Formats: sequence, structure tokens, C-alpha cells
Amino acid sequence: MKNFTAKTRIATVVGGLAVIGAATTGALAANAATPAAPAAAPAQAAPKGLVQTTHLSIAAAQKAAQAALNAAEKAGQKVSVAVVDRDGNTIVTLRGDGAGPQSYSSAEEKAFTAVAWNAKTSELTGRLQQAPTLKDIKGTLFLAGAVPVDANNAPIAAVGVAGAPSGAQDETFAQAGVDALGK
Repeated sequence: MKNFTAKTRIATVVGGLAVIGAATTGALAANAATPAAPAAAPAQAAPKGLVQTTHLSIAAAQKAAQAALNAAEKAGQKVSVAVVDRDGNTIVTLRGDGAGPQSYSSAEEKAFTAVAWNAKTSELTGRLQQAPTLKDIKGTLFLAGAVPVDANNAPIAAVGVAGAPSGAQDETFAQAGVDALGK
């Protein structure tokens, strides 16, 4: 057997390690590039206190808002449209060209009111007869012009419109937004 110098032995070991490292890295990279099929998770009972909810996607909210704005523009009205989630948080707001400055916040407040009570705001105005202090709840606006969005008989969002000469017109445009979600 041939005797190698210390320098040659070190170079051979380093070279061998480099080859092993490259092979290992290549194998890991190949495995990362082709993910394995996920293992089926065992069925588990949901943790106590867990509540699952349904939410409107941003794309759906944009679709509803644009449909409501288009309906208003077709009718020659300058309005603002707001879509809020189940918690009343604004998902999207569109302020139409020429819409009044008050219409932006009014559309949001109408939408919040509709989702909070899961009813069209035109229906809620009647409730003020029996409970006039409802109007004192911060962020609400009991004027016609908002329609809730339901899934499985529960409110998940609402479309609110403000700026047309009447709440009935605002509500017609809001309903067009809700109707667009079914298309």
C-alpha cells in the first residue's frame, strides 16, 4: 500500500466530505421540490370553546361593492358603498365620483347597523318606535340603505349605501350588491 502525506490525506478527506455534502444537499433539495402527500390527519374533536365562522372574502366584498356602485351610477346617483364583515369591520369602501362627504361614513354606519341586527336598515327604523335609545349606540345609523349578507341563516357581512336622495334608493343599490354575490 502506498503511503500518503498528511497533506494528501487531508485533501482526500475534505474532498470526500464535499462529495457527501453535495449529495446530501441535492437529495434534500429534490425532496423539498417534490412535497410528499400530506398524511391524513386523525379526526379530532374540536377544542371546547372553539367557534367557527364564515367570512366574506375581499374579492367577494369588492364584487358586491362594485355591483352596488354600478347600480347607483346606472340610476344617475352619486353614492358611497361600504361592505363590512360580521364584526362590523370595514372590508372595502368605494366612494363614487361626486358622492357627498357625509356618504362615506354613513354607508359604513348603515352596513354596521344591518350586520349587527341581521336586518335591512329600512326594517330597523321601525324598531326605534319601541326602543328610541337604539340610535344612541355608537357607530349605528338607523336609516334605510343597508342589507345584510347571510350564510347558513347567520349574518356574515353587510352592504351599506349612502348618498342617493332616498334611503329606499340606497337600499335598492345595496341589494344589487348582495345579489351580485349569488352570481
